[in-house]
Parts: sequence; C-alpha cells; structure tokens
Amino acid sequence: MCAPYERVAVSLARTRFLLSSSRLWVSSCRPRHILRSSTFKSITAKRPLSSSSNFSSTRSKQPKKSMADSIRISSLEQKIFDTLKAVLVHFQLNVQLRVAGGWVRDKLLGKECHDIDIALEDMLGKAFCDKVNEYFISINQQARNVSVIQSNPDQSKHLETARMKIFGVEIDFVNLRAETYAENSRIPSMKFGTPEEDALRRDLTINSLFYNINTGSVEDFTGRGLSDLCKGIIATPLPPKTTFLDDPLRVLRAVRFAARFDYIMQEDLREAAANLDVRTALLNKISPERVGVEIDLMISGANPVRAMQELVDLDLFWVVFRLPQELKNNIPYELKRLCLGTFKAMFEVLALFGAPKLTPDQRRIGFYAALLLPLKPFNLTRKNKQIPVASTIMRDSLKLRTQDANVVVDLHNAADGLTNVLKVLFDEEKENLDNAEAEDWEVASQSRKMIRTGLWIGDIKELWRVALLLESLTESTVGIYLQTQQVKEKADRCLAAEAAIINLGLENVWELKPLLNGKDIMSELGLEKGGPEIKEWQMQIRKWQLCHMQATVEECLEWFRGQCSNKRRRCS
Repeated sequence: MCAPYERVAVSLARTRFLLSSSRLWVSSCRPRHILRSSTFKSITAKRPLSSSSNFSSTRSKQPKKSMADSIRISSLEQKIFDTLKAVLVHFQLNVQLRVAGGWVRDKLLGKECHDIDIALEDMLGKAFCDKVNEYFISINQQARNVSVIQSNPDQSKHLETARMKIFGVEIDFVNLRAETYAENSRIPSMKFGTPEEDALRRDLTINSLFYNINTGSVEDFTGRGLSDLCKGIIATPLPPKTTFLDDPLRVLRAVRFAARFDYIMQEDLREAAANLDVRTALLNKISPERVGVEIDLMISGANPVRAMQELVDLDLFWVVFRLPQELKNNIPYELKRLCLGTFKAMFEVLALFGAPKLTPDQRRIGFYAALLLPLKPFNLTRKNKQIPVASTIMRDSLKLRTQDANVVVDLHNAADGLTNVLKVLFDEEKENLDNAEAEDWEVASQSRKMIRTGLWIGDIKELWRVALLLESLTESTVGIYLQTQQVKEKADRCLAAEAAIINLGLENVWELKPLLNGKDIMSELGLEKGGPEIKEWQMQIRKWQLCHMQATVEECLEWFRGQCSNKRRRCS
C-alpha cells in the first residue's frame, strides 16, 4: 500500500512518462511554489473538427497552450495559507490542506482566481472552520460566520460544504471524498477518501489538480491533469459516461471549459455527452437553476458561439432550452440550427459594430435575444394569455430572472418596430400622416425622423443599440450562416443608423424629462382626475418636445394653451 506521498510520486512519474519529451516535473520543495516544464509555453496539439460543425472559426486547428512556469501566490493568499497552517500547528492537527480545482488550473495558466476551495483529509469542513474560529479567538481576533451548504444527492450535490470569510476572501471547505454506488442506484454513499480517490471523482482532469498548502507543491493524482492542461484537452478522470451519470451537469461544464479555453473535447467524452442516458439524466436529475447558471456562464464567456455550437452538435440544445410540453410537436427539431445561426450572426455583427459599446449585461441579454429570435412566432396559451415561448424558456427552463425574460421579449418587439423607423430615418419610405389636424412641425421630414426615432428609443431606452443589432437579423437571412460580406453589410447599416441617431441628438433621449407632467396638464385643463385625454396630451407633448429639444417650460405651456384653444374652437 502506497503512502500518500508515495502515491504522489507514482502519479507524477506517470505524468513524466506521458510527457517524456517535455521533461515535465513538479517540485515539492522548491521555493515560490515552482512548477517546471520546458514546454509549457510551446506545446501544441492538432484539433480535429466535428464533422457537423458549421463554424470552423470557433475552433483553432493548432492551438498553442501557454502555461506559467510557477504558481504565484499573492500576499493576501499567502496570509490566508499561513493562517490555516497556524491552525494546524496550534491544535496539532495532522491534516493536509489542499486547494482544489479551478484555482490551481487558473494559476498554472497564469490567470488570477479568487475562488478558493480547500479539500481536507480526514476532517469535515464545518469542523475545521470551527477550529479556525477557535484559533482566531485565542489570538484575540473576532470569530467569523460559518455557513453550511447541505448536500442534496437527488440533485447531484453530494458534498456538505462549509463556507467562511478569511481576511475578506470567501473560502469553501470540504472533505476529500470517495463514492460507492449501490446496485441500481445512481446516488452514491459518501465516505472520507484519499486525494487520489477525490481527484478521480472530479469532473475534468484539468480541474483535478491540487495545490498542497502544507508542502507548497502541485499534485496531479490522475496522472494526466497537467498533461491535458498543457495540451489543451478536455477529458474526464474516469470513463466519461460514468462521470456524467454521477453528475450530469458535468456535461455542460465540459462544454463551457472547452469553449472558455478553446480546448478540444476527447472523442469518447463527446460520445458520452451525446448519449441518450446522459441526456435523460441531465433533463431529469439537474435542476433548471443549475442549468441556467452554466448557460449564463457560457453566454457571458469569451467564446459563446463555440459553446452553443457544441450544444447543437452534441444534441443537447433542446435538453437545455427545454420547450413547453404543449409545443414540442409544433416546433421543428432542426430549428435549433436557426437559433445557432442568429446567435453567430449577432456575435459577428457585434464584433464589427463595436462590442465595447455595449455593457457586459447588454451583450449577455442581446445574445439571449438573438439565440431565441427564431422562436418569436411561437406562443403558449395560458389562462387565456399568449405567452412567448422565448419567455417560458428563460423563466422555466433556465430559471433566469423574470426581468431577463421580459427584456428578451421587449427586444424582439422593438426589433420588429425598428424596421419602419429605419425607413424613415434613411428616407427610404416617406410616411403618410393621414391626419388633418397634424401640425407643420409633425409633417416636416426632420420632425418625422425625430418623432419616430425618439419614441422608439424612449421605449427601449439604453438597449436601443442591442435592438438595432437584433433588427439586422430579422430579415430573410435569419438563421442562415452569413458570409463575411453579408456580416459587413449588416454592421455597416447598424453603424449608419447609430450615426444618424447620434446626429439627431437622440442617443440618450429616454433621459429627457417631460416639460409638462400629468398634474400640470390636469391643472391647465381644470380636471381633478386623469384619463385617456391626459394620456393623449402627454403623447402630443412628447412629440412636440422631440421636435423642440431646447424648448423651455414656458414655451411648452404657450404651445399647449394654443393647442387647447384650437381644439375648443374646432369642437364648437
């Protein structure tokens, strides 16, 4: 039986064998937490493309993976680690403390990470947090609050996690675990495990690495975590189907990390991800809230097109974006490729239009709106109300905020309404004002532009650029993979519309306060209650103000009183 440190040596020896050409080695005693590799900065791997992939640009053919030659610990992290080691000394605890998963991965990739998860040998997280608080009290420091997140095996949450803040950093503590399964059951019984058992039960090899706080070394118990991180491979420590059935959410995590780092997914992993048993488990076992979190991270990530492409290729799209049962037979299965097409078009047009013009949240909600745009014609009838399918997917399938669902629907409607506004803005179609009472200022070409564009922007507010981009996808090309020239033409039209709007001074028009409010109007008309008449006058004042942007309250009142006088004469 190997001792723990001997197992590390065996694991690292296996890694050296796998990367004999790169002479990979890990020092467990070198200062500054050095992890050496002569090829971390130059190893390349050929990347096969999926035969069903339509977007070769989303996957590099020969990615070059760069890894740092050391894990650099910040002064704050060192202070935290030193404090935790002091707890061990103070209570004479023979416990190994290991930072697990994403922190180690990101540090090796030269990225900052503030998500610290610590795995404990032979001790529960809550028990260790209590010891930390006892230590703080012994040195006259205030105890920290400890929260416990209970395990929920039915939802594949197998571990109880204790959480506390140390020097302002939120840290999760959990015990190393091994899992055993009873016959005909996918819910494991948990027990304390070795580091190797814990590493083998993690989602991906690149997330199975440990940083041992006690020794200051990186540990690779799967024997391939460092290799896969270096080569850019997404793989599971155990057979992928076993790993995915253990926690089906890992399928989405595999997709997300492949897109995030532009890594290749091993073929056996792809086959397991598309397996019917795995898809069924993801559909039935994982809560919509957890699915929504993963999708949100994909949408907000660096390569959301790659992520959505993988969901389509792996036949996971409708598993994630679950359709209402009533409409499953009414919506073509292959509509998912139209959704992918509009999503990719939005990404590419935005890149030429200028992504920094949108806030991260505007980009996020714009991508959702583009992805679900082909579903706009479909509605669900509930309680005699027509509910857009896009809204039900956002609220029910992903459990995102109701506000997000409402904004997506508003953007779809605003994009529709913008089509006619752009015709007026570009003088492509003159508007007929069949209104004998229309004022001269309403009929003039410039005034029509101000009114139609200003009212439209006033309704959609700061999301007008998102709706402008979305409108470019509503033409006959929706869902068709665009050629480079088509993308440029759409981006140029959006840029021209933006320039025209800015030239009219309407880019922030929703911030324009009405010169006369409802109470002012009621006072002028001698009314005590509001009603349809007040709303009509408010709209007229809004239009007049759009055409007289520099007007004062007095000038608006003068115009309003004249309008009231004219109206009375016509009525008499």
